[in-house]
Amino acid sequence: MRGAKSFVLAGFVGRIPISMLGIGITLLVHSITGSYATAGAVAAIVSLAFAVAAPLSGRLVDRFGQARILVPFVLVHGVALSGMMLLAHAHAPTWTLFASGAIAGASATSLGSMVRARWSHLLSDSGKLHAAFSFESVADEVIFVTGPAFTAVLATSVNVYAGLIVVIVLTVGGTLAFALLKGTEPPVVRHRENKGSPIAIPGVALLSAVMLAMGAVFGCVDIVTIAFAEEHGNKGAAGFLLAAISGGSMVSGLWYGARSWKIDLRSRLVRGLIVFVAGFTPVLLMGGLPAMAVALFFAGLAISPTLITTFSLVERLVPAAQLTEGMAWLSTSIGFGVAVGAWAGGHLTDSYGASNAYGFAYACALLAMLVGVAGSSWLRTPVASETRS
Repeated sequence: MRGAKSFVLAGFVGRIPISMLGIGITLLVHSITGSYATAGAVAAIVSLAFAVAAPLSGRLVDRFGQARILVPFVLVHGVALSGMMLLAHAHAPTWTLFASGAIAGASATSLGSMVRARWSHLLSDSGKLHAAFSFESVADEVIFVTGPAFTAVLATSVNVYAGLIVVIVLTVGGTLAFALLKGTEPPVVRHRENKGSPIAIPGVALLSAVMLAMGAVFGCVDIVTIAFAEEHGNKGAAGFLLAAISGGSMVSGLWYGARSWKIDLRSRLVRGLIVFVAGFTPVLLMGGLPAMAVALFFAGLAISPTLITTFSLVERLVPAAQLTEGMAWLSTSIGFGVAVGAWAGGHLTDSYGASNAYGFAYACALLAMLVGVAGSSWLRTPVASETRS
């Protein structure tokens, strides 16, 4: 598609930091306080603030356009993260880290949702849209494969601040470049037939609840895996362990996106959630770094297909004029979940050890499956909108 390469590349660069921010903050705060509970809490505040603000920024984008919202938001985000590092360097009171983290999270934007909104605007054929959404999920997993490992290496080998410096450069540069690409920006719809929030749609509410539970898995695994690597004498391996789970998700995303499916989206979501729980079970039993890397790889196999299907369902359930806000509700739910998971993972790790703390992540995966299966009847979409071979 004409113009696609530019916004895909800019969007990719601008959202690379989503995989770096949490682990970068965790490593920085832990190096100052020595507490995973505090580190997890600060990371949780960032995720929580993003979760609260994402639907608002999504609604503003739908109303005023992407560029007019992205530019001021990303500049505030960069300043807030810079302030957090300066406060940490000055050994300022811990509450200042929470305050700057809250501002950084609230000013973050769901760039992935805006990239998908551009694809939805450009592609009317559902088969091509399925491929585009799959491509974006694979791109996300490439980010999550490389980002944590890169951040861990920077923080442990170069400087504990280095990871967050790279986050600021990539976020601001990529987002500004994306905002300047006006040719593919979805048009603003001034008058909407449905002025209510997309979260009032039962299917969107259900998917948001599923993403909340899955986000808790992600947030918990991030914190607990860092501690697991440290307990086994190699804290720097944390990034590679986290890359393993994203690697599994990337492989399955390539497979999933390359196929044409006769099975409807609702059934695909249910099956993906069941596989997610089954794949995560071995993680509870691993006692060494190599075995844990293998287990995390298989645990990640269901992630991309589940996320791809979830975004595809929202694209069909939400009116076009509210698409950015609708997708932002998924991001905000994941953000809430990540905040809960990071907080719980930090406290459980300090109290019971990393291996036992993985149990919370497993319980959240099980909850996501139960909610998705129980409410799947709300996810029926018109046959004509389904991807068919």
